[in-house]
Amino acid sequence: MKTVYAFVPSRAHEYPEHPERPGRLTLLEPRLGSFGAERIEPTRATVQELARVHPSKMIHAVEEVCKQGAGIIDYAPTYVTKTSYEDALLAAGGAITCTRMVVNGEAGNAFAIVRPPGHHAEPQRAMGFCLFSNIAIAAQDALAHGMERVMVIDYDAHHGNGTQAAFTDDERTGFVSAHQWGIYPGTGWITEAPHAKKRIANVPLHAFAGDATFLRITDEIFKPMVEAFRPQLLLISAGFDSHWNDPITTLGLSTQGFFNMSKKLVEMAEEYCGGKIVFVLEGGYDPENVANGVAAVFGALTHSPVRKETNYPSPYPDPDHEARIHEIKKWHGFPT
Repeated sequence: MKTVYAFVPSRAHEYPEHPERPGRLTLLEPRLGSFGAERIEPTRATVQELARVHPSKMIHAVEEVCKQGAGIIDYAPTYVTKTSYEDALLAAGGAITCTRMVVNGEAGNAFAIVRPPGHHAEPQRAMGFCLFSNIAIAAQDALAHGMERVMVIDYDAHHGNGTQAAFTDDERTGFVSAHQWGIYPGTGWITEAPHAKKRIANVPLHAFAGDATFLRITDEIFKPMVEAFRPQLLLISAGFDSHWNDPITTLGLSTQGFFNMSKKLVEMAEEYCGGKIVFVLEGGYDPENVANGVAAVFGALTHSPVRKETNYPSPYPDPDHEARIHEIKKWHGFPT
C-alpha cells in the first residue's frame, strides 16, 4: 500500500518575527519528492466537519477576526491574517483528506504536513498558534465514517491541551501526550482526566528528555495505552520542537530518535490497527529540524533508514525518568 501526503504551507499565514511561519517548511519543500510518497491535493474542510469539534459560534468568531486583517488574538501569541481562516480550513482539510484515504484503504498510511497547527485549539477557543484542532477534526471524521475507536499520540514538546479537551468526554477517542513539563500551555499533568484512565494519558517530561527516554515511554506507556484502548486508527501529532536544538523548547530528541519512535508507532499500527496510521504536523521551529524530522517519519512509513548526515545526537545528558514512568504506569494500573 502506498504512502501519501498533503502539503499545506499557508504562505500568507505569517506575522512579523513569529516562530510559526511559512519559513518552517522552506528546507522541507524541495525534499518532498524524494521520500517515496505520493502527494495528494487536500480538500478544504467544511464548517460542518469543523463543527464536530468546535461550536459554530467559535468557528464564526475565527472567521470574523480574520476579516479584520493581521493581528494577535491571545497571549501565546496566536495571530491571524486575512487569509488565516481559509488557511486553517485547508489545514484541517489536509488532515481529513489523508485520514479518509487511509480509513478507506486507498493508502496504507499518510502524513498531513499542514499549517497552521492544531493541537492547542480547544473546542471553545483558538490558542497556542492554533486556530482549529486539525487532528481532533480528522479523528471525528474517521468516527463519522465507520471507525469505532481512534487514538491520538502526541509527541510535540507542548501538551496537546486542545486534543485532550476535545476528547475528554468521548469514549470513542483515546489520547496520549508526551511533552516537556512546565512550559506552555501549563497543562498535561499525570492526574488530569481521572475519569479516563487507560484512555487519556499524560507523560510530563523533564527538560532534555532524549532518544532513550522517548523509546522507553513508547514501549512502556504508548504501547500499553494502545493495547488497552484497541484503536482501529492511530493519529500522530508530530511536533519537531521536541528536537534538542529547537529554538523555543528544551527537550532532547535527535533525528534518529524521531525515526526510532515513529518506526515503533508504525509497528503498533500494524499490530493493532491494520496498519492504519496518519501523522499530522504540529510544532517545530527550526527549518532544518522540521525537514529532517519529516524525513524520519517518511522513513518509518516507507521502511527506509535515516540518512546519517541528517542526524546530530543531543549534546545533553538524558535525565532519569524512572520515578516519573513508574508514577504514570501506577496511575493507569499498568504493571510496574
